[in-house]
Amino acid sequence: MKAIGLKIARPVTDENLFEQTDIETPTATGHDILVRVKGVAVNPVDFKVRRGKADDGAFKVLGWDAAGVVEAVGDKVMLFNKGDEVWYAGDVTRPGSNSELQLVDERIVALKPKKLDFATAAALPLTTITAWEAMFDRMKIDRTAVSANQGKSILIINGAGGVGSIAIQLAKMAGLTVIATASRPETISWVTKMGADHVINHRQPLKEQVEGAGFAAVEYVLCTSETDEYWDVMCDLVAPQGHVVTITEAKNNHNVDLLKAKSASFSYEFMFTRSMFQTGDMVEQHKLLSEVAALVDGDALQVTTGENFGALTPESLRKAHALLESGKAIGKIIFDGLGA
Repeated sequence: MKAIGLKIARPVTDENLFEQTDIETPTATGHDILVRVKGVAVNPVDFKVRRGKADDGAFKVLGWDAAGVVEAVGDKVMLFNKGDEVWYAGDVTRPGSNSELQLVDERIVALKPKKLDFATAAALPLTTITAWEAMFDRMKIDRTAVSANQGKSILIINGAGGVGSIAIQLAKMAGLTVIATASRPETISWVTKMGADHVINHRQPLKEQVEGAGFAAVEYVLCTSETDEYWDVMCDLVAPQGHVVTITEAKNNHNVDLLKAKSASFSYEFMFTRSMFQTGDMVEQHKLLSEVAALVDGDALQVTTGENFGALTPESLRKAHALLESGKAIGKIIFDGLGA
């Protein structure tokens, strides 16, 4: 089968960053399904894994957002049949979706939304799982208690990114007041479209802007940007018994005692945890994506596609990585699958 990947970690400016080649077609066994990939999307995890690739000459296939058609199923598969149209974010410890075919565990896969084409569907799994788990698993927000949540607020740092775009919508569904950050006219317009109640500029001091919007503190803070940059102000803004969640690693050590007097809590969210450690509740991602598909088909959740780069080729993939690394992408970059 054809696949696009790399053998050596190079800068995104290198025109030979990625190559397309033929690799062995995998066989579905156990809980694995073999998916013919019809649409893919890119995420920051792609360029982070690319940058950190070992210089061992091994061919690495990236890509952890996909939609496609089930080609074959393993002997333990119970959830899918050949021909099913599915979507998923995959497992960062396994070969990615920038290929014609991909193996993925059925427990982190669901039937894709009927109303979306494959490329558009591929924009949603990773970011939706991340936002969902951050708020409903880590922050323990009861998404069914809309009336009880009214009057509570969440600050979403970098609201125009893929995760922020979904988090705004999920928070609004749960009844929360959403304060989202954005700094450019186009990103301000985007987060407003996603449903943010208040938009503030993350390039300016946040505390004064949150207070200026009428909030002395917020019950929840979700950081989808640089943890190091926002740690102190997040601890300052979170309400007593509130919760801070970040999806980005901290490069520096931080004073967690800033949260002690408030009895506030802090969590990381990493959507690959369940698949990476084969946790007993892996199937929760199947359930989550199934529910999200119903929300999309019922027009309750907006898609977050920013730009379609067309067929997936080594050059189009390099350009997508460059745009992601620039920090100027709005929404998700998607592809229609491998080019000829």
